[in-house]
Amino acid sequence: MTAAGADLTLRHPVERFRLENGLRVVLAPDRSVPVVAVTVSYDVGMRNEPQGRTGFAHLFEHLMFQGSANVPKMEHARLVQAAGGTFNGSTHQDYTNYYEALPAEALERALFLEADRMAAPAITEENLRNQIDVVKEEIRVNVLNRPYGAFPWLQLPAIAFESFANTHDGYGSFVDLESSTVDDAADFSHRYYAPGNAVLCLGGDLDVAEAERLVRRWFGPITAREVPPTPPTGEPSPTTVRSGVVEDPLAPAPAVALGWRVPDPVGDLDFYLGTVLLAELLSEGDASRLERRLVHDDQLAIAQSSYVGLFGDPFDVRDATLLTTQVHHPASVPTEKVITAVHEEIGRIAEDGVGADELARVQARTEAQLLRQADSVLGRTLAFANAELIHGRAELAGELAARLAAVTPEQVRTAARGLDPGTVAVLELRATGGRR
Repeated sequence: MTAAGADLTLRHPVERFRLENGLRVVLAPDRSVPVVAVTVSYDVGMRNEPQGRTGFAHLFEHLMFQGSANVPKMEHARLVQAAGGTFNGSTHQDYTNYYEALPAEALERALFLEADRMAAPAITEENLRNQIDVVKEEIRVNVLNRPYGAFPWLQLPAIAFESFANTHDGYGSFVDLESSTVDDAADFSHRYYAPGNAVLCLGGDLDVAEAERLVRRWFGPITAREVPPTPPTGEPSPTTVRSGVVEDPLAPAPAVALGWRVPDPVGDLDFYLGTVLLAELLSEGDASRLERRLVHDDQLAIAQSSYVGLFGDPFDVRDATLLTTQVHHPASVPTEKVITAVHEEIGRIAEDGVGADELARVQARTEAQLLRQADSVLGRTLAFANAELIHGRAELAGELAARLAAVTPEQVRTAARGLDPGTVAVLELRATGGRR
């Protein structure tokens, strides 16, 4: 698998340049299929939101689909789909992105559309109120009226972290959303959607010289603006156990989530990769440690999973972040019994280590996932954009498979030792729907 990971980087070379207005541009040509992907990633996410404006990064993502100076509402979607393409956007902890995948001949159309909304999104009272209602309904459907809707991704951070950036609800409170103004949106756009705060990544069937010409034509005229500093989201490591309880009247069974602070994904990447593989070793597949112990052997759990990063992608986040283990268990099983079993399994890895064969199995699975993602022009382009924005090196996306293959059993053992029972954050969910 090491060779495959290295070969991925070689087969998809990366070129870059920067416009005078500060826009960073990454080109990843691949002439094998007549498809292009265009992604614009802005260095602003949920952790950038100020107090009193929770959910604003996601709300603004919605606003970016409401038209721009030269593109009426709904026209962006119509123009992309008329060319046979697809489009979307997403908000994360540390960035917000927008993307299209289209036939190669439609590249300029996508660049025009993205440049137009970078320069002048349609921020109006009507659009803002309409999208506040849309986001509120999304929260009702995805969080408030769904079993485990906020568990643990919106609820565990408040226990595991200290700062507002890391603890607040990134989906947003209704009070904060409803009090948002057009001036707030205009200020957010001016501050964070400046060209110098973005990475434009083009992948697929590109002629590099022609792609650069088109980028300069459409994005070059956008006025440069001051770029805000990246917020310091890292925190001191915890020294005690922190715990909390939530009640869910819709949940059919109780659950518990355990979160541990992990190494800096950017500054300590090699140590961090050991943690990524540890999460896979703990929970992925029937042969994983926690699946065997909790579900099959001791029958303490209905389901379990472990992952790094609140959004499930360990490679698109800055410090600070968590390895989370969540377990759904029968009401007859005490929560403390589940927690003890999890700590014991992690302790075995910390004490005895992991065999080369077991690690190789986990590495093969993880590398295969990365390589499958890279098979898609859009998936590869998004990965390059994330790596450029978060790590400053788009090439890292093509190197991760090889770097994961090089992780040693000792690195995984060290990662397990970092999951100290004395510094864990514990969130217990009680299923209260059956209460009379």
